[in-house]
Amino acid sequence: MEDSIEVILQEDTFSRSPTGSQDSPTLTALTGALLTGGYWVWRLFMLPGARKIPIGLKVPYLPSSTAQILSVMKLLEGRTGRLADLGSGDGRLVFATSSVGFQCTGYEINSMLLAFSRCKAYWTGVPASQANFVNKDFWKIEMLGEKLLRELADDAHVVACRFPFSQWHSHASSGSGLDQAWAYDINTVRLKLNQRGQV
Repeated sequence: MEDSIEVILQEDTFSRSPTGSQDSPTLTALTGALLTGGYWVWRLFMLPGARKIPIGLKVPYLPSSTAQILSVMKLLEGRTGRLADLGSGDGRLVFATSSVGFQCTGYEINSMLLAFSRCKAYWTGVPASQANFVNKDFWKIEMLGEKLLRELADDAHVVACRFPFSQWHSHASSGSGLDQAWAYDINTVRLKLNQRGQV
């Protein structure tokens, strides 16, 4: 008798799926719909910008983390003035720095992210004099480092996140990995490059 009960229990266990056999097509359809929806949201935010960037320079949209923003804020301590965020994405860094008094301009190639940033600024009441967003393709600018060296004032301060200027000597760094940021004093960079005969 015990053997027959075990067989019945085993058959009952194997015949039932965790969600029930009737829910399986529904679960499959929901999973497919979620994956398809996720793909289209990704495409909406990523593809407009990715299409315009030269293949060798493509950088995916990766929102600034809290740790990265804190790294940048640490490197900007004691400074004021104007700030430009190249590749501002959804504007997190622009909003963070404008909240401590910087006049910020975010440059973004992706029109969807640009629209999101502008809407957020409008709905949160951040004036355009504090946070402004521009649709600009900075990859079309000549080599960025050369342009900055040519046009920035000696007292300018450049902070790079995730992608340091390899030829420049940074005077400070904060964070690590993807959250790392480097600070460059333009006057010092010019002096070091002049000493090496690169300017």
